[in-house]
Parts: sequence; C-alpha cells; structure tokens
Amino acid sequence: MSPNRSFVAAGTARLLMSRLRELMASEAEQQERLERVVQLIATTMVADVCSIYVRSGDNSLVLMATEGLRPEAVGRTRLAENEGLVGLIASSARAKRLRNAPSHPRFSYRPETGEDPYHGFLGVPILRGGRVLGVLVVQNKTERNYDDEEMESLQTIAMVLAEIVTSALNESNDLDLRVQPPAEMSGRTLNEGLGVGPVHLHDPVVSATRFFSQDPEAEGERLDTALADLRQSIDTMLNRATPVLFGESRDVLETYRLFAHDPSWETRLHDAIQSGLSAEAAVDRTRREHRVRLENARDAYLRERLHDFEDLENRLLRHLSGEGATDHKPEPGSILVASRLGPAELLEYRDCKLAGVILEEGGAGSHAAIVARAIGVPAVGDAEGVVSRVEAGDDIIIDGERGLVLLRPTNDVIENYRQRISVSDEERAKYAELVDLPATTKDGVEFDLFLNAGLSFDLDHLEETGAKGVGLFRTEFQFLTSETVPTLDEQAAFYEDAISRVGGKSMIFRTLDLGGDKVAPFMGGDREENPALGWRALRLALDRPYFFRRQIRALIRATGKRPLRLMFPMVCSVDEYVQARELVDAEMAWAKKFGRETPDELQVGAMVETPSFALSIEALKGKVDFLSVGTNDLMQFFFAADRENKLVSERYDLLSPPAIDLMRHIVESANRAEIPITICGEAAGRPIEALVMACLGYRRFSMQGARIGPMKRLVRGTNFAEIKQQVDLLIESRSFDLRKDLLKIIQQSNLQV
Repeated sequence: MSPNRSFVAAGTARLLMSRLRELMASEAEQQERLERVVQLIATTMVADVCSIYVRSGDNSLVLMATEGLRPEAVGRTRLAENEGLVGLIASSARAKRLRNAPSHPRFSYRPETGEDPYHGFLGVPILRGGRVLGVLVVQNKTERNYDDEEMESLQTIAMVLAEIVTSALNESNDLDLRVQPPAEMSGRTLNEGLGVGPVHLHDPVVSATRFFSQDPEAEGERLDTALADLRQSIDTMLNRATPVLFGESRDVLETYRLFAHDPSWETRLHDAIQSGLSAEAAVDRTRREHRVRLENARDAYLRERLHDFEDLENRLLRHLSGEGATDHKPEPGSILVASRLGPAELLEYRDCKLAGVILEEGGAGSHAAIVARAIGVPAVGDAEGVVSRVEAGDDIIIDGERGLVLLRPTNDVIENYRQRISVSDEERAKYAELVDLPATTKDGVEFDLFLNAGLSFDLDHLEETGAKGVGLFRTEFQFLTSETVPTLDEQAAFYEDAISRVGGKSMIFRTLDLGGDKVAPFMGGDREENPALGWRALRLALDRPYFFRRQIRALIRATGKRPLRLMFPMVCSVDEYVQARELVDAEMAWAKKFGRETPDELQVGAMVETPSFALSIEALKGKVDFLSVGTNDLMQFFFAADRENKLVSERYDLLSPPAIDLMRHIVESANRAEIPITICGEAAGRPIEALVMACLGYRRFSMQGARIGPMKRLVRGTNFAEIKQQVDLLIESRSFDLRKDLLKIIQQSNLQV
C-alpha cells in the first residue's frame, strides 16, 4: 500500500478518530480546534492541503481554516454560493473528487490562496440535520485519484466536524456567521390556522458526544444486541401479518426482513465501529449514505428499497437508544418540522401542545394531514428543503391559511401574526355561540352538517363543533398506526370506544380503505405504477375478504343492539357494492346463528368516488341506504389529476362547468332513486364550493370539525332563494371564471366566509 493509501487502513482510521476525539474533548478555543483538525487530516492523509470552508449569513463560503494554503487567506477568501468547486459541493450537498481540479469548468482561481499547483481534489459537504454548514477539502500537487474508501472516510470526518463547526460559528466574533436571514417558503395547506414558535426538528442529528467510542468491542456488542432486537420485532410483525398478506405485499415485507439480516450492512456497521465511531454514529453514517443514494435514484423501485433501508436504520437507532434515551419532546408552543411523518409518528406528538406542523412532503390528502386536522394544529406540506434551512430553536411562523412558512421572521412580523392569532381566537368564540343553533337559512332552508373523523379523539369535541353527527369515520387509521394487524378484540374495543363517544348521535363507519398509498406497516408496499388506480379499498376487500369480514364482525360486536351504519369506499360498479353487501349480510347471519347481539338497525351505503359509479346511481334504487360523494377522489379521477401531485392538483376546479354538470347529475340521480346523499370531502367545508353544491340540490355536508362553525355562520346568514337565483344564472352562463363571480355575489350579500 502506498503512503497516500495508508489512510484507509483500519488502524490509521482508528488513530485519526482517537485524535479527533481528543480534540473534541480539549479545552482549546474552537478556532484553534479547526486549525488543529486541518493539520491532523493533512498529515494523516498525506495531503498537501486541507481546508475548511463555512457558510456565512449571506450563504457565501468563507475559508475558516487551512493547512497548505496561505494563512492570510483565512477569513478573506469568500466564494459565492455556487462559485467554484467548493460552491458546487455546497449547492449540491454531494461529494466531489477530481484528478485534475484546475481543468474542471467550475474551478475558481483565487490568487490570495496560492493554490495554483494543486491538482488532486476531494471535497465533501459538512452536514448537520440535512443542512450544509460548509465544505471540507483535501488537495494534492499530483494528479491523484481518491478512491471510494477515502471519500467515505472523509465524509465520516465531516460528520464529526459538523459539531466543531457549529460551535465555532456560535463563538465567532470576526464573522457574522451565526444569524441566517429571514426567508419565506411556499407550501401547501394541510390544515388551516396560524402558528408562531420555535422550531422542533423531528429527526435531529446524533449528538456529538455520541460520535466516538473508546471501547470498540463493547460498542460492537451493543450493536449486536440492538440488531437482534430489531430483527425479532420484524419477525414478529411478519408472523402476525401472515393471515392477511398475499402476493407482492408479503414479498415486499419478506424483502424488508432480508434487508434487516443483510450481512454486508452489518459488516459496514461493525467496520465503522472499529474505526472509532460509536454504534449510533456508525448507523447514522450508513443512513446518510443511503439518503444520498435515495436522492440520486431515478428508478422508483430502487427508491422504495433505499427508503426501506433508511427506515431500518431509524428503527435501529431507536433500539440503540433504549430506555435511557433522552426524551426528545418539544416544548409547548413549538412548531414541528420534518421531512416526512407517518400517522403514528405524528400521533406521538398529540399531547405536546404543538403550535404547528411543517413537512417537506405530504399533500392535503396524506395521512399526516388528516391526523394534523384531528389533533387541531395548523399544518403545511410540500415545504421543499425546509429541514435543511432551519436549526432547532429558530423562530418560525406557519401560515396555514396561505400555505406559507416564514423562517426567522423579524419581531414586527411575529407581532403581526400574534395579533392575527388573537383575532382567530375571537372568531372561534363567536362560532361557539352557534353550537346549539340549527343550520337553517334566513328563509327556512335546512341543512345538515356532519363531522369527518379518523381518530377516536376527533369525537371528543363533537358537541363543541355543533355537528349533527359523524358523516364519516375513517377506520383504517387503527391499521396505519399499528406495527401488527389489529386483532378482532382490538378492533371491537376501538369501535365500541368510538360509538360511546358520540353520545347517541348518528355515526357512519367507512370500511377499510387500505392499499394504494395507504400501506399499513405490516403490509409492506406493493409496487404499482399508479397506486391511486390500483389494488386498494373495496377491490382489496373483495379479493381478500379476510380483512373485510373480520372488520365487519368487530363492528357488529361493538355495536351491540344499537344502530350500525356502514359505508364502502371507492366503489366502481353496482356489482361491487352488491358483493360487499352480501359479505355484510353473511356476517350478520353468522352472529345470529351463534346467538350474538346484532344491531337493531343496519344501514349500508357507499362512497361515490369514481365516475363509473356516479353514472350508476339510479340502478342502486332499493339496494343502497345512502350515498356520500367523496369530492377529493372523484375530481381526481374525473380530471385525471393526482391530488397529491402539486404540478397538476390545483389545475382543475370543482367549479368548472363539466365538474358542476357531474355533481348535478349525481344529486338529481340520487333524488330520483330516493337515496339520501351527502357531500363528504374538502369541498364540503369550503364556503364557495358548498354554496354552489347547495344550489345544485345538496342538503347534507360532512367536513372537518374546524369548518363546521364557519359553515353554520354562512348558512344562517344567507337568504337562500336570492343567492340561488344569482348562482343558477352564473352556472347557466358556463363561465370558467365562476369562482371570481361568486366572490362578488358573496361580498354584495355581506356574507361572512
């Protein structure tokens, strides 16, 4: 092995880690530590140059410490965010290695550094919490090719170095590096509302004190124990799922188990520990590597598998933390910031009194969005890159009314939003006065307003909303938040608890809407080209009725002699509805045969979410007890526009002429078939859309709890006959700018929306 290659030897790597640990523990000033770090790396790697660049408040990159370049360049050499090779690494957050750096088109010559003769180049980003703090570079005079192991080793050093750089920035008096400027980001509203508070990162980086290990053997044993616990939990999960998983779903989970037992993954973790890292830092390093590969992967299947690895590593970190882990709970009034959140993860924050939730991913129909509405916190999704742009404790504002996120706002802006929040509180107090009043217009037209719910504690505030009952209770969240398949007893207990909370008011249970994008932890995830149009909801229930029949049995048991109302999701044909109804009848017959209590009244309905079913309504006369229009999915399929894809989701409008024609056809068909029908979707709680639907003939609306007060105020302030006459004329005009004209009518009528 040549001298330049000696760095990759395990003994040398351990020596370097040991010396870095000593530096971290020393009492030297942070700037002195940085200078000693570059000297140490240059000597150990036999490099002619080692330099550290850090990001300043204006996002430029400042030379903070160097060994090999001119000392007077420190603090003076400054590169723009995208300038030079260092800027390229910082902007892309990816490592770069070159045999002949000066020949690269992005090479930027700075005479004050004296770097002309250096050719071999290796640079890696210094990352903390997904944010690029700076860049670590080594250079050689010769045209040298750095190999994969050297790059990985430098990335590990950069991971440790992030803590030193952070401390140096916090202590810096010469450079204004500590304060990032205010910024504004656009996202998508998941739940309306305003919030001001400090950032709480959902997935913070491993603490610097846990990076190193003085006893590799003991760390290896800790890792082995955690791996054994992880594998056991996955085996248990798979065994519990055996009765209900078939085909590709089971294959995916089997693959997940194989990943957990992958010897090459385990070897890489142990190798990292042998180099001097703690078990947590070893896992964190592999997780960072998988994140980079995940970001670069174009193949959807590969992305899914890399995401499985990242999930495994997160699980492994939790096993390593054990019961002695630091309680990472946010302070009351904090705003949770995360890349992505599953429903179970967000539910863990239910009692933390969050002021808001901001996600890099997640659309209005995502599971996290629905949970955010249930726990009553403002939420914004699709805030791309927000995690990398904030630090824990930064002031942040969430504007769920406009889908905005304000980073590090000024005091004036904060005060403005606090005043707006105070006004919102006053508005809620006014809605509370309407709770016991009927939703009846000034001229006596009655409307029924119901609550959409997905979690049992949604029902705790049913009386406070003024809802007539529960128009939709989503039953899949018990499955989506469970690592294993809920047992019959667990399901029955959950449904009985939900029934008891509504206090005798009407309640409609929507049967399982699993599959597609709603994949429970124990199911794995089928690889489908278009999951929204795939094997999901009622299709899954009819093909694999074990899930479905066990749920119906649990609902019958929980209901006892009380009324039971069921509704099937995503029905595409009359025949599908009939097949599902026969399974319900079979469970009723089974309960009676064995002397079980059965509901004194059974009503079975269906969601109108597909155009094919919307055109079949009159054939349902005498077969179905009620219908509910799921406008979210119906419009998605009607316009062939994925409602989770922000590039197309807002391109089509429910208030366009063809959509209005469809909605009119549905309500008129239901009326001819004498079937009660409800609007159940985002449109039900939006004043303008709801007003148009009312003019088409809809009288029942089911919505999230926060919208019932505003909708009741709108209804009670309306002279319906006058409004309907004006709206009907607008509809007949076939205008594609109907929304604008409707706003004028609302303003002229002095309606509050």
